[in-house]
This record gives sequence, C-alpha cells and structure tokens, in this order.
Amino acid sequence: MELASLLASSVRDALTFWLPVSCAGCGALDIDVCDGCRAALVPRPVSRVLAPDLTVTSALAFAGPVARVIRALKEEGRTPLAGALAPALRAVLHEVPPDALITAVPSTRAALRRRGYRPVELVLRRAGHRDRRLVGLRRATRDQRGLDRDARRQNVGGAFAARPVAGVPVVLVDDVVTTGATLLEAARALRAAGATGVSAVTLAHTPRCGDLGGEPKVIDT
Repeated sequence: MELASLLASSVRDALTFWLPVSCAGCGALDIDVCDGCRAALVPRPVSRVLAPDLTVTSALAFAGPVARVIRALKEEGRTPLAGALAPALRAVLHEVPPDALITAVPSTRAALRRRGYRPVELVLRRAGHRDRRLVGLRRATRDQRGLDRDARRQNVGGAFAARPVAGVPVVLVDDVVTTGATLLEAARALRAAGATGVSAVTLAHTPRCGDLGGEPKVIDT
C-alpha cells in the first residue's frame, strides 16, 4: 500500500506541474479557488439529530462550488484544496471540549489505494487538528453512493471497530453526511470501545440529510 501511495503521489505531482490550474469550483483559469467560489466556502453551520445519542454539525451545504471543491479534493488528487476547506471545518470544531479526542471516519482500503491519501485527515490537519485514528474497518464495504438509506445501513453494519477509549468523549469527523448511516455505525463502535459521549461534525450535508426529519438548527459562529 505504501508503494501504491507513493506512485499515486508522483502521478499527482506530475499532472499538477504539466496541466494548467483551474478553479475547482467554477473552472476559472490560473487559480485553485477563485474569490467567488471561496465565498461559497464560508461556513454556515447547521446541526441535525441523527439519533437520540448522536448529533451532527455540518459546516456547508453539499451543492454548487462546495460539492465541486470537495469532489476535486477526493477524486482528482487536488490535495492543496484541503487548505481552502479547512476554515469551514475549523468553524464546526471550535467548541470541541479540550479533553475530547478527534477522529476521522476511515477511508476504505480501496479508496486509500486509489488516492494515496485520506482527504478528511488532510483537511483536519490544515484546520489545526490531529486525527487520532481511533476507528478502523473490520471488513470491506461498498461505495455508499447510489445506495438508499436501508442499503447504506446494511453496507456499514458491523463494519467498524474502535480502539479502547474508556472514559473519553470523542468527536467523529467526515466529509459529507447523507443519511448518517456511516456516522451512526462508527459512533456505535466508539461507544462499544468505552467512549463516554460521541458527537459528529462534517464538512457538508446533502439534501438527503433532511430525510432524517426535523428542522436543522442553525449554529451561530
């Protein structure tokens, strides 16, 4: 896996050198993120209850330039975009308790081999936080895209295990919340490992997050 990551990184560096840079949000030339698209990345946090014991706070709506920038970071190897997304993530992490451990939902092994990096971990680092890597995958899972809520729940059911975290609160971090199935399963694994409380934050939320019911709570920043 390390060799594959190095090769993927070398290919990304070569493409970055030879291909013209364009705005990830709108395609404007000669800039990673233009001023207009950067304005779309200004956080507008909202909070939703995924379950009685888990609330997720999301910085942005996954649409337009926001969606395109996140996809470019995840699927096009444009790792410098982590810096453009970091302020939004920082905004929803600013009230994390000082004793809480922050951990990202892990990438699948296939995604890590393909990309050579962990997108959420990159953004976390640029936001001034460290991923404690408390949660790991026990088995392979399918790509969640295109699956309905029940299929997503079945896909990740029992897929995560966590390191012992007895007596410590944990904040789960992911890129996008859709139905919440992944966050709920990762939170279950952390509680089984002894976490005293689990909360979640994401860079963005999709319209399908509204299917969870209830009105989102707008968070003042």
